[in-house]
Amino acid sequence: MNVRRVVTGHKKGKAVVISDARTPRSHDFVHLPGMSTALVWSTPPQPSLPLVGADPIDDKSSWVPPVGQTRLLVVAFPPDSIAMSPGFDGAAAGRENAEFVPDIAAAIEPNNPGMHTTDTVDYAIVLDGEIWLELDDGKQVHLRAHDVVIQNGTRHAWRNKGTQPAKMAFVLIGARRS
Repeated sequence: MNVRRVVTGHKKGKAVVISDARTPRSHDFVHLPGMSTALVWSTPPQPSLPLVGADPIDDKSSWVPPVGQTRLLVVAFPPDSIAMSPGFDGAAAGRENAEFVPDIAAAIEPNNPGMHTTDTVDYAIVLDGEIWLELDDGKQVHLRAHDVVIQNGTRHAWRNKGTQPAKMAFVLIGARRS
């Protein structure tokens, strides 16, 4: 996924562009065609301004933030029919998921594909396409472009019952379970 990331900051008291490039952590999945992820930004527990220093995203950056930190992700979900096609290799797709988004892959329930829970409050925005949010009780909510979901650490899955990829942006905020 090619996500352009423009980062602003300060230089000598003036607003400037610090970087304008592709996000450093993105992956187009081989074993699940149409699935793409991009880790766009990260903040520490107490971000400070003005922004100076190194890029907060590197090869070791987690996808799920610890308490008080944030992550900005962009994800393209392929139609569910891809995983149902005869040539689909679920084991290879699982290995690829574990390699490129390990902490999210670790949250996926092995006996209930796609269902997961993270200790985060998520702002999920549908950018393009249609997708269904599935919750514990099997209830599914149909979402379209520009719909927003506030995900409060609940067990859920994203289901693309359509024929085209659905692209979403997520802001994850690390939270404590009470």
